[in-house]
Amino acid sequence: MNQRIAHIALVVDDYDRAIAFYTQKLNFRLLEDTPLSDTKRWVMVAPQGQGECCLLLAKAANEEQASRIGNQTGGRVFLFLYTDDFWRDFRNYQDQGIRFVREPVEETYGTVAVFEDVYGNLWDLIEPR
Repeated sequence: MNQRIAHIALVVDDYDRAIAFYTQKLNFRLLEDTPLSDTKRWVMVAPQGQGECCLLLAKAANEEQASRIGNQTGGRVFLFLYTDDFWRDFRNYQDQGIRFVREPVEETYGTVAVFEDVYGNLWDLIEPR
């Protein structure tokens, strides 16, 4: 058996706002932006480097979905971004105005800090050991 997670849907309020944040602030690549209808697009972004999983930026289609924007996991860290140089990315994100809600710490598994995306979703920035 050969399986993998290809995309993770991230509910957003506006495609262009989300694209701007992920590509300009986090330096992700815009992989696809395909219109599906007048109101729906297929938008995928991914971090630089290798990696098969990407974010599918999914615009909320109703009030229930909109209520989940920024809190898809009930306040827990939602996504885990691995890096080959923690301090480079930490400083770059700070320079871009990214808000860190937990300062860097050395853990047994690596160096980690928690930041918020444009919607308030929590991310771990991790350089594994």
